[in-house]
Amino acid sequence: MPQMSPMNWVLLFIMFSIIFLVINANNYFMLKYTPLFTKKSLMKNKINWKW
Repeated sequence: MPQMSPMNWVLLFIMFSIIFLVINANNYFMLKYTPLFTKKSLMKNKINWKW
């Protein structure tokens, strides 16, 4: 197995970390997350509490 200097390992780690972050950012921003509850339904539930 060829030897690598510590700086090469650091650059390799930084490169893979950046690629990982870019892929995760793309997945996060490409998918549209719709909220399950709208504000009106939340207000309706607050009014209907029976104590």
